[in-house]
Amino acid sequence: MRLVFAGTPAVAVPALRSLAERFEIAAAITREDAPLGRKRVLTPSPVAVAATGLGLPVIKANRLREEVTEEVQALEPDLGVIVAYGGLVREPLLSTPRLGWVNLHFSLLPRWRGAAPVQRALIAGDTETGAAVFQLVPELDAGAVFSELRRPIGPDETAGELLDALAVSGAALLADTVAALGDGTAVATPQTGEPTLAPKLGIDDAHLDLGRPVDEVYARFRGVTPEPGAWASLGAERFKIHAARPSAADPLPAGVVAADGTRILVGTGSRPLELVTVQPAGKKPMAAADWWRGAGGQAVLS
Repeated sequence: MRLVFAGTPAVAVPALRSLAERFEIAAAITREDAPLGRKRVLTPSPVAVAATGLGLPVIKANRLREEVTEEVQALEPDLGVIVAYGGLVREPLLSTPRLGWVNLHFSLLPRWRGAAPVQRALIAGDTETGAAVFQLVPELDAGAVFSELRRPIGPDETAGELLDALAVSGAALLADTVAALGDGTAVATPQTGEPTLAPKLGIDDAHLDLGRPVDEVYARFRGVTPEPGAWASLGAERFKIHAARPSAADPLPAGVVAADGTRILVGTGSRPLELVTVQPAGKKPMAAADWWRGAGGQAVLS
């Protein structure tokens, strides 16, 4: 099997490495170098770094236009594989590999089609998730499924932790599926059930509405951690919350911050949320207790 691989973030790297151990990868396609950090230094994607380390040719493109299609056609791949590339594969590129393209997606399709399936699953309070390898078709994440894995969602898992775990287990699932496609034993099953959509999260999605019950607040916190990063307003500024957990303490008014021994609590629409690590505007992340002492023991979040 001769493959082309398309992916960009760190969660795609385990899949690339797993495939490289078992198959010939003619090239890795990834998005162009992006400015990162306060100094906005142009930085290659995690997939670009991994592919270079594996000695693979790298094609950098933010959109899969005609020139990329021509490069892929020249490689004569049997199969295209995409994992979190961050762009759409359209015709004629979609039909260029002999077997088309397969996609490793981090949800139980057709639930959570789109760019943020793990994040949306956590925000919605799902207790189970998984990964699926499906045939790429023009409609978003709608192709027939070759294989899937299921796993429970831990009560305190964040999106980052869950994605990291699924990236590893999904990589093994993907490699086995590619092998089955190569020997002709893979069978695809059409998706059934009502689809739900998982659009990319924006900064407004990461705002914690402290008037909601604590279970909902905590679910959103987990779904937006580490990216885009949970926050509430402290005065006119954004107050980031990096680590938190539900508390069994007595209720507080929504948004009111108070100390309970060594714990720093903020009220919600039900029980309080314990703040563990926070980041006030213009500061570095710090223990909530250290911030609270500096705040003089008074604060209201909204």
